[in-house]
Amino acid sequence: MSPLFTRRRITAAALTAAVLVPLAACGNGTKDNGSDTAGTKKDGQKTELTVLAAASLTDVFKTAGAAYEKAHPGTTVTFSFAGSQELAAQVKQGSPADVLVTADEKTMDGLKDDTGTPAVIARNRLVIAVGKGNPENVKDLKDLEKSGLKVVLAAPEVPVGRYSQQVLDARKLTVKPVSQEPNVRAVLSKVELGEADAGIVYKTDITAADGKAEGVDIPDDQNAIAAYPAATLKASRNTDAAAEFVKWLSSAEARKILADAGFQQP
Repeated sequence: MSPLFTRRRITAAALTAAVLVPLAACGNGTKDNGSDTAGTKKDGQKTELTVLAAASLTDVFKTAGAAYEKAHPGTTVTFSFAGSQELAAQVKQGSPADVLVTADEKTMDGLKDDTGTPAVIARNRLVIAVGKGNPENVKDLKDLEKSGLKVVLAAPEVPVGRYSQQVLDARKLTVKPVSQEPNVRAVLSKVELGEADAGIVYKTDITAADGKAEGVDIPDDQNAIAAYPAATLKASRNTDAAAEFVKWLSSAEARKILADAGFQQP
């Protein structure tokens, strides 16, 4: 084989490689965000989502998280539950997380610089929590004024505490709680343990109490409705996965899970 022919073959191969490399980089024209649709990153790593959620979502979100992970292999969802005001403080302090779900729109609105556009995924209503069998015979909000009745409420900065004060003020009732708790589950716990005779919680908390506490309904015209907005966090390292989870929370599957737990449709 002549040297001239050899040089021509080498030159042709080099030109072919120069054309093929850019084409391979272009792929199929879609944007590579480092993960596939199942939630597994293309380097084989898993996607881990951290969701900050209001305490009243504790039970239902465990169910929702399991359903989401089943539908999105490769994605793990970890929840951190607390009062909405505590969650807001965590976001402000830069706590690493991907999604935020609060029990009121006021708290979420105060975090506009830190979140994406929120969407309300469910609603809730208040009830009076009493011990099993309602030993103090609490029938309505006015009964919470009874002398000697140990009433516990959430602190005013907690959404359920603010809603509670709203309904009491509307009826011009003065209730002096024996304690003010950092979240709604702490209020429920006091009643369940017999440390309080009554408290104001969400309807879904009574469902979650599984018989350890009972609920006394508050009429619609005296009640307050809580809204639960969900939003991605701008500091998230998994922006696409976070957005997908927030979108899923408004899906038919998620709404059924929420409805089965006693939450109202948005």
